[in-house]
Amino acid sequence: VNKHKPWIETSYHGIITENNDTVILDPPLVALDKDAPVPFAGEICAFKIHGQETPFEAVVLNKTSGEGRLRAKSPIDCELQKEYTFIIQAYDCGSGPAGTNWKKSHKAVVHIQVKDVNEFSPAFKESVYKATVTEGKIYDSILQVEATDEDCSPQYSQICNYEIVTADVPFAIDRNGNIRNTEKLSYDKQHQYEIKVTAFDCGQKRAIEDVLVRVNVKPVCKPGWQDWNKRIEYRPGSGSIPLFPSIHLETCDGPVSSIHTTIELQTNYIGKGCDRETYSEKSLQKLCGASSGAIDLLPSPSTTTNWTAGLLVDSNDIIFKFDGKQGAKIPDGIVPKNLTDQFTITLWMKHGPSPGLRAEKETILCNSDKTEMNRHHYALYVHNCRLVFLLRKDFDQADTFRPAEFHWKLDQICDKEWHYYVVNVEFPVVTLYMDGTTYEPYLVTNDWPIHPSHIAMQLTVGACWQGGEVTKPRFAQYFHGSLASLTIRPGKIESQKVISCLQACKEGLDINSLESLGQGIKYHFNPSQSVLVMEGDDIENINQALRKVSYINSRQFPTAGVRRLKVSSKVQCFGEDVCISIPDIDAYVMVFQANEPKITITGMDHFARPAAQFESERGVILLPDIRIVSTVTKMEHPVDLRERDRANKQVVVEEMLHNLDFCDVLVIGAELDPEQECLELDHGELQGKHLDATNSTAGYSIYGVDSMFSYEQVLRQLRYRHWGPAATSDRKFRVKCSELNGRYTSNEFNLEVNILHSSNSNFMDHVNHMIVQPQFLQSVQHPEGSVGAVHNSVVPSVATIVIIICVSTLVLVITLGVYRLRTARQRGPAEHEGARDTEMDWDDSALTITVNPMEKYEKPHQTEEESEEEDIDDEEEDTTSAESDDSEEEEEEEEEEEVIVQKGDKQNATRQEQL
Repeated sequence: VNKHKPWIETSYHGIITENNDTVILDPPLVALDKDAPVPFAGEICAFKIHGQETPFEAVVLNKTSGEGRLRAKSPIDCELQKEYTFIIQAYDCGSGPAGTNWKKSHKAVVHIQVKDVNEFSPAFKESVYKATVTEGKIYDSILQVEATDEDCSPQYSQICNYEIVTADVPFAIDRNGNIRNTEKLSYDKQHQYEIKVTAFDCGQKRAIEDVLVRVNVKPVCKPGWQDWNKRIEYRPGSGSIPLFPSIHLETCDGPVSSIHTTIELQTNYIGKGCDRETYSEKSLQKLCGASSGAIDLLPSPSTTTNWTAGLLVDSNDIIFKFDGKQGAKIPDGIVPKNLTDQFTITLWMKHGPSPGLRAEKETILCNSDKTEMNRHHYALYVHNCRLVFLLRKDFDQADTFRPAEFHWKLDQICDKEWHYYVVNVEFPVVTLYMDGTTYEPYLVTNDWPIHPSHIAMQLTVGACWQGGEVTKPRFAQYFHGSLASLTIRPGKIESQKVISCLQACKEGLDINSLESLGQGIKYHFNPSQSVLVMEGDDIENINQALRKVSYINSRQFPTAGVRRLKVSSKVQCFGEDVCISIPDIDAYVMVFQANEPKITITGMDHFARPAAQFESERGVILLPDIRIVSTVTKMEHPVDLRERDRANKQVVVEEMLHNLDFCDVLVIGAELDPEQECLELDHGELQGKHLDATNSTAGYSIYGVDSMFSYEQVLRQLRYRHWGPAATSDRKFRVKCSELNGRYTSNEFNLEVNILHSSNSNFMDHVNHMIVQPQFLQSVQHPEGSVGAVHNSVVPSVATIVIIICVSTLVLVITLGVYRLRTARQRGPAEHEGARDTEMDWDDSALTITVNPMEKYEKPHQTEEESEEEDIDDEEEDTTSAESDDSEEEEEEEEEEEVIVQKGDKQNATRQEQL
């Protein structure tokens, strides 16, 4: 009889390792029954678990002893569930084999804990960590990295350690992932650090992937301009280019109330203070519309202006250096003695402080007595950094106490920089213009006029001539410095507009789109546009305004080299005693060399004319078809990298337009004899152009800044006249042109002219008419066909003999042909046909032979031949009307039986049959 229920413990605690099915229970699973050892009633048949979806089951190991085992039905995952709690009961086997009347024990609570296995590695939350630090500081923590572990237990899910994998970096990391720097970082040394960090869980399992940490180092905030380039490149013809297109001001959050910025373009070492046109002073004055009559006292050394040959030349032939040891005497007759009450002196000068405590006078220009006395009639000199102009009148001009010395005190006189000075004399008023600005003298002293004398005067530059009071006349009061473009213009003074044009710079600062500057920006340029001052209250407006500042050079061939830039700024702050300081910007503009032009002069280089044409009132035009062309050679850079290594790069020649500043037509050989020959040009041809001309026995010079086309027009009107005896039979000329005062010169174009006098003019005119002239006209009508030189040989003296021989040979051939023709005509028709095939072996398509119509022909053919004969005779009479009818030529024409050689079309079949 099954009297008792099974007995089990009231609670059990178990542990199961994940991914395992065995549960270790404490106490062990054992059920007892007091009915034992009665079969069935005292045996344990089952353990039942109560709970929904419990992944465990209990099995009986021994019915008699009641031992059981708890196991998992499927693998247990700690990460899904860490512990389980359920109810278990034990059942006996009942009262018989059928298990009837079984009894169950009380309910026991089972609590099972899942034991974790370290199966997961740590993983970082971010793929990349970033931080920014300021240089020069030690941080406790720059940033914190964090890793996690998916294991369920604290032992394996917690991160116990972090490590920096990258070696030799100035950083450290603690157990919590805080990264700090171990030394002060420098922005100049390294802008950015990249380090690798790993993590370990408490089971010492390492992260599968290390994490990247970027630490950016920024400099200590320094107020100043940022994002600008030190080098700005400028190519000729680029127009206006921005200097600082991306610039902005960093104020480090300072309380800025206003900004004052000065941009300075430093060009004092380029030419005469900046890039100006390097034309001669005469050409520049003509270009600026100055009054004519200016006399250049410091011209380029040449055969006609040789007084500057002994002076020191600085960099080019228009700047002269005076070192206190030399002066130049101006020859008599260059400057008139009487300058009148109105005249102008202009010059470029660079001068520094004079050495010594008591500096002597340094003479720029001086007109003094040549001998016996030491009187200065007028002079311009520097004394103790003062510019002084001396003007002493003669007694015949004035007999009272009059102004004589005019003093100006200017800092620029001794600043070692180039400045342009103009002294306008309108006696008794003298005005100084320096760089286009007017200055009145601070001191004017009076003096008596000079007593009249018959002593000659000596005009000098760079020193003053001391003709008296010394044993031997010599130079004194030497100048120390540089001078250029020293001119004097008697009788007229210059306007301020012309003065401004003469000293104008061709390069400077510019502002793109002034209308978009903003209302809060004030700006100001100096007269030469080398200094720009900008002022504003808003930082962003100043940034935008400075981005629009540009450099411009309007010269077609600018002076290559460096132009320094300096930007200085001052900042005012709101009620702050100490305000931020903005460092200056030092940059430079690199101006590249322009492609050098090749100037080519072409045209007819040889011709002959009868002497009568040279003797006429208009003479003969020398250069009727002259052409001046300028080309520039460029190298094409291949795009294909494979072609870049080839030695023969493609060369491109392009025609370009630019101005010229002079063209000289020089006589080769003996100079012109003014008694019997000259070169002439109507001055009306120069009107409306910036051109002037000078004429001498050495040739004709046209100068002034104007286009190549204008020079062509003028040169094509230049005439040569010769009215002397027949001794001169030819003349040779040479044409040469220049741009920028000889910086670029053309080829030397040579021209030979033959004068055909009466002894050979008649015969030559006849030959020219019959043979040469039609071909010559055809060949020179279009000289513009090519850029290269076009050479047309037109009846030179040697060629005359050759042509006479050719004509004689031709006449002989024709005479022989006529003779054979007559012989063949007397034979039969068959013989006539054979003779025609064998004897007429020239090309009759180009030659027509006309015989005397008085021969015996048929009536219709006679009429046709007579009409042709009359036409040709008329033409011959026209061409020989200017010739003398001497008897030898008439006899020669009769002997030739009026035979004429002429180009023509192929004659008709009837004419050929008769021939």
